[in-house]
Parts: sequence; structure tokens; C-alpha cells
Amino acid sequence: MSWPVERVAVRVPATSANLGPGFDALGLALGLYDEVEVEVKRHGLAIDISGEGAHTAAAGEGNLVVRAMRAAFAAAGNQPPGLALRCLNRIPHGRGLGSSAAAIVAGVLAARALTGGSPAGPDSESFALATEIEGHPDNVAACLAGGLTIAWREEAGPRLVRLSPLPDVVPVACIAPDSLATEGARRVLPETVPHADAAANAGRSALLVAALTSDPANLLAATHDLLHQPYRASVMPRTASLLRSLRAAGVPAVVSGAGPSVLVFLTGEPSAGLEVVGSIVTETGNGWLVSPLDVDRQGARVQLGPPDANSGNTPPTAWSGSGYGHGRPGVAAASLPTERSSPSATHGQFSREYRGLSWC
Repeated sequence: MSWPVERVAVRVPATSANLGPGFDALGLALGLYDEVEVEVKRHGLAIDISGEGAHTAAAGEGNLVVRAMRAAFAAAGNQPPGLALRCLNRIPHGRGLGSSAAAIVAGVLAARALTGGSPAGPDSESFALATEIEGHPDNVAACLAGGLTIAWREEAGPRLVRLSPLPDVVPVACIAPDSLATEGARRVLPETVPHADAAANAGRSALLVAALTSDPANLLAATHDLLHQPYRASVMPRTASLLRSLRAAGVPAVVSGAGPSVLVFLTGEPSAGLEVVGSIVTETGNGWLVSPLDVDRQGARVQLGPPDANSGNTPPTAWSGSGYGHGRPGVAAASLPTERSSPSATHGQFSREYRGLSWC
């Protein structure tokens, strides 16, 4: 088989799933990105990873990006003779910010672009394959489409609807110092829940969509959850403690994905809200990294050939390539106080790390 494209670059956003009551259905794309460049070679497999999860390069064929690529190549009917994979990872691993979905989406899109299967970017086949590998569609949907997504399954395959959150809704990731495997967070969930809890969550999920897209005054009520967060508190007690403190102070906050990170929604004057969040986080003394982020509004981007030199952790309009989202530019983060910016490329430019009572 001849390879119509021999090199491709993909950029994929972090995502936060569930968003409180929208268990396994709602997802939000965030302005924090992993970048993957893949080149077809004559033989072998070479993997170079910098940033988060650099140790996974040693996994070889077990690397999640490679596994996703192999599945997409198999679906296309052929495997390349060799591959060179280069990854720049900024999305924290095992923190509930969609690192596995990002790896899977990057692998699927790269492979499909190399085979000529989807040169214009993500499509329904990419979504279906990525969902099959990931096991649930919420993070994958947001990673592919950008913005706010609602995902569900039908007999014909997974489906999604993409919405645009209001520009003045600013997500803030409180990134946990320790990781937690999604499998561990799912094992503690009960097989059944009370009917009243399920009914309450259905109402809050609908309210959350309205709050994020039209009426943010309802965000605190809309982010209340009864289906998964209470049951997961036992395996992430520090997350549960932070979540209780934030919500008691009137701050809309949820467990991000399966945790252990927390996602906060700020509106109005973000700097004032960030001071409140920072004060509460400081009281926990657990080394949380607080990072205001844009909502990514374009989703995964595919570029044939090598990536642009200026493709780093910048607004989506700075990265050429085609994508699944509507192509609306991301909203720039508000001018927030920056006692100290994080030196790590892993996090947003306004990130702060809290250890005890002082800035680090």
C-alpha cells in the first residue's frame, strides 16, 4: 500500500467530563493541549515523548497513542512498515482532564490522515473508533468537537451535539497533586441508584446546559450531583474536602471527570473569583495547582506535514489545520493576578501552585 501522506501533526485539547450531574454524557474542551507528530518510516517504531508521561515512550506498542493508531490502521486495512512518533504532552495524566481521550483521539486522527481516510480532520468514523477504544464517549466527544458537548449512544453508534458556552464562563482547573486511575474511581460506583437521585440529576443536567450557554447565575445549583461524586468521595477524600469547601462558599465546582482534580466555573470578574478559590485551596495545604483555562472552541486539529513552529500552548487560531469544531476562536483568559506563573509548559500561563499558605 502506498501512503498518500507520510507525515501528519495533530493537536488535541484537554477535556473535563461529567461536569457534575452530566455523568458519562457532558464534556467540556479546555485550552490545554497535547501535540503529536507522526511520520511513516521504512521499518521499526521510534517514540519520543516530552512533558507529561514521558516514561510511556518505553511502552512501545503498548503506548496509548500507538494502540489507537494501530486500531485505525487496522480499520483501514493495512499497517505502515514503520513509524516515528513525537509527542509534546501538556495534559496531566491521571488527573481527570482527559489525557487518555486526547491520546486516543490523536492516534486515531493521525492514522486516518496518513491513510487518506479523513484528511479534513475528525468525522463520525473517528468518533466511533475513539469511543470504542476509550469505552465511553464524553471526553472523546469534547476532544474532537471542542466547546460543550452532549454525547450518547445509539445502536448505530455514538452521537454528539456541540454547544458554545458563554464567553464569560471561565473554567478553572484545580489540578490534584496525585493521580487516580479512572478504573479505581469507577469501581466504587453502585450498580443501581435511587430513582429520586436519578430524577434529580436529570433536572440538574438540563439546568447545567442552560447555565453554561445562557444563564450562568444558575451554575451553583446546576452543578449539584448525586450519581457519582458522593460515591467517589471515599477514594479521593482530599478532592471531596476541597469540593465541599468551594461549594459551601458559593463557588460552582465539580469533580473533573473521574477525578481527582476539581473544575470550577467563574463568571463576572474572574480575578475576584480566583482569589476566593485560591484562599480555599490554600487552606487544604495539599499542593494543588490552580490553572484558569480558556474553553477550547475548535476541538482536535489535524495538519498534514510537520507542525507550525508557533503551535505551542496558544489560542487555537495560532495553529493551522482542520478540525471538527466550528472554528470559533477561543476566548482569551481575563487579566488575572499573577503573583507567580507556573514555569511548567504543562499548565496555563496564569497557573498558581498552592503549598500551605504561600505561593510557590
